[in-house]
Amino acid sequence: MESLYPNFDSLTESETTKNEATSQESTGSPFSQELLDLYTLNLHRIEKDVQRCDRNYCYFTPANLEKLRNIMCSYIWRHLDIGYVQGMCDLLAPLLVILDDEAMAFSCFTELMKRMNQNFPHGGAMDTHFANMRSLIQILDSELFELMHQNGDYTHFYFCYRWFLLDFKRELVYDDVFAVWETIWAAKYVSSNHFVLFIALALVEIYRDIILENNMDFTDIIKFFNEMAEHHSIKQILTQARDLVYKVQMLIENK
Repeated sequence: MESLYPNFDSLTESETTKNEATSQESTGSPFSQELLDLYTLNLHRIEKDVQRCDRNYCYFTPANLEKLRNIMCSYIWRHLDIGYVQGMCDLLAPLLVILDDEAMAFSCFTELMKRMNQNFPHGGAMDTHFANMRSLIQILDSELFELMHQNGDYTHFYFCYRWFLLDFKRELVYDDVFAVWETIWAAKYVSSNHFVLFIALALVEIYRDIILENNMDFTDIIKFFNEMAEHHSIKQILTQARDLVYKVQMLIENK
């Protein structure tokens, strides 16, 4: 596939682009210096992330890192109002691994970001995730909630930030990421539109006894889950998540 870097020379007055502040169509005037400076700034951010993205995974040879860079640069050119935020390459990488095609990966990533964009700092979804975690843990496991509250009150659930930002990508062995993502996407139609929340709940509940026995505070739980990254049983997590969905559904029906 040809490079997905924007080709400024080939753009005509009738082509649609993003300007520096909005998502409106270009009026056909030359690109402003401000716009080009903004894009250049984003290119530097992308370059830094591409160089360190999944370096230990066999797929990411220099040629495939170039594909990753091309796709991300093209996406950001069309979404300069949002710009590049650290973590976006993490979401694109598994799609490129599976599809091994720049155009298809670009299209799929664009669709994925319609949901994931709100998890980044410019969106408001993260606060909603944290609030939902707080409510559900309080209802489903009051003992654990009380410990979290008493030990420095980390019922803000900030330790889940990376989980929601990247759909658990950094918590799992790479090949398990594909299964988890497919489950999240399918759950929207057969179980819950918020299955990511129940995967997060499952991760907490699976280790609740360890958390309680060690009387963990906020620092302890961050350290614990960082050390457990890529050591989780995906089968256990997904089974527990499904059970939690069912449990909440029963509570709602019997209310």
